[in-house]
Amino acid sequence: MKKKIIYTALSLMVFILPLFAEELYPPRGWKDRLDPLASQEAVTGGEILIFAGQYPKSLNYYLDNNVLSAEIFSSMYDTLLGVHPLTLDHEPVLASAWSISSDKTKFTFYIDKNALWSNNKPVTAYDVKFTYDVIMNPKNLTGPHKVEMERFYPPVIIDERTISFTAKDVHWKNLGSVGGLHILPENAMKNMDFNKINFSFPVVSGACELGKISEGISIALMRRENWWRRNRLSVKSTGNFEILKFKFYAERENAFEAFKKGRIDIFPVYTSRIWVNETGGDKFLKNWIVKQKIHNCRPVGFQGFAMNLREFPFDDKETRMAMCYLLDRKKMNTTLMYDQYFLHKSYVEDLYTRDNPCKNPPFKLDRDKAGKLLKNAGWIVNPKTGFLEKNKKKFSFKFLTRNAGSEKFISIYAQDLKDAGIELIINKKDWAAWARDMDEFNFQMTWAAWGSGIFKDPEGMWSSKEASRKGGSNITGLKNSRVDELIDQQKHIFDVNKRNEICRDIDKIVYNEYPYVLLWNIDYTRLLYWNKFGTPDSVLSKYGDERSAYWYWWLDEDSRDDLKSALEHKNFITPKQPAVDYFK
Repeated sequence: MKKKIIYTALSLMVFILPLFAEELYPPRGWKDRLDPLASQEAVTGGEILIFAGQYPKSLNYYLDNNVLSAEIFSSMYDTLLGVHPLTLDHEPVLASAWSISSDKTKFTFYIDKNALWSNNKPVTAYDVKFTYDVIMNPKNLTGPHKVEMERFYPPVIIDERTISFTAKDVHWKNLGSVGGLHILPENAMKNMDFNKINFSFPVVSGACELGKISEGISIALMRRENWWRRNRLSVKSTGNFEILKFKFYAERENAFEAFKKGRIDIFPVYTSRIWVNETGGDKFLKNWIVKQKIHNCRPVGFQGFAMNLREFPFDDKETRMAMCYLLDRKKMNTTLMYDQYFLHKSYVEDLYTRDNPCKNPPFKLDRDKAGKLLKNAGWIVNPKTGFLEKNKKKFSFKFLTRNAGSEKFISIYAQDLKDAGIELIINKKDWAAWARDMDEFNFQMTWAAWGSGIFKDPEGMWSSKEASRKGGSNITGLKNSRVDELIDQQKHIFDVNKRNEICRDIDKIVYNEYPYVLLWNIDYTRLLYWNKFGTPDSVLSKYGDERSAYWYWWLDEDSRDDLKSALEHKNFITPKQPAVDYFK
């Protein structure tokens, strides 16, 4: 018996030592600390009413890669690792520790022994393996997430609380890819058709769980008191609302009217007309509603009219270039948006500075240049109809839209196109139908707006292999061999400045392929909210948009009572909140 015990102990040493020969994280001396962005004056309770756009087709972020689904899903399912809100260093969440091999290809995670599902079952390595398998299952419509997981071999379960991922190649994003997985409960989902898990998630591990759902109207997200991390310092004074209630309106105009009536508490303004012309009157003058322009370090995305390069007529580069010269962005910015925006000349605007300016040539309306490009592309005017034709096909296309607010812009564009012999037909659908068409690349042109990450990864958006992945981000179908080479090159570079240089090179190439008719943007957040909330010193987080309010603000009872009294007696609320806020 003694000999058997010694042999077993030696076996364990041989097994364990290689693991701990790797670099172990978090570093020695690391302690759970208060979130530096959270206010210790925050209190728990109440609800916040949030406008969430149009009703989604799914809340399953692995199936529907949109902002709302990501927000709700991430609050219900914890990740292996988190990120510090200021330093952006990785920190423990489900994994209490992790190790990285010296060659940066092997990542081993040690699941926290305290991690529990809402049904009180432990979170295990089997759940992590199950999540990987769900994403990689060819039957599951998890396209954008397959991009990340394809970089790894199937993970190996070492024991119930230890799992190892081995990457097929070195990539700067590998740790973030596996560490950022929202882990799913095998015990609750293993016998379900994952493609049908959309609005029911009875077993969760995160800070919130779903409450009442009124289809097409609202979704309630409830704070979990028995969350396994509830007493950790790092989450103290965060997630303060008892209920996050997401409300849905087909049009932003209707949502704004609901906001002014108090049916919504917080309203980010994406329309300059509203910001400039419709934020006056007693509600604003008497400080019942706070109007703030908020500057922080939020990455700047891009938006534009995406063209489907896979089919006629936008499979031709000169045709796409002509479409850029036929959009009068400057006129639209001046007449419709009060010169509130800068005009895009890049897909990665925040990678350029005064010392390193963008050299992409800006587009402006030029009918003559557009006409020459169209002629070179083989388009000829049919004198009987006045429309351009090519190979006996009329230059007519459908613009797939989901928002009535965009139609005034599209209508102006349609008129300029008509003057050039091109017919634009507006094809309006609701969000769910629009999303289904986009997943299948069933469109010719559409308005697409993309956010941006702090660390740029061009693969999902611009890689040739992503052009055919349904439900992916390369919606235009761009394929460029030089872009593919640069994407592969940046994968192995851990210096973010060097990666950004490559991203700027990619940007130049993509810009000159014209997959989008680029539009405009702003580099700050325009926010309206009813004056009843407490906020940290910085209204929004360092890198966040209005959604950071959901997790750092709280319902301030004194402010709520002051607001109620002011509304009843038509009084002013003092003191007034600052009109402009900068991250401190």
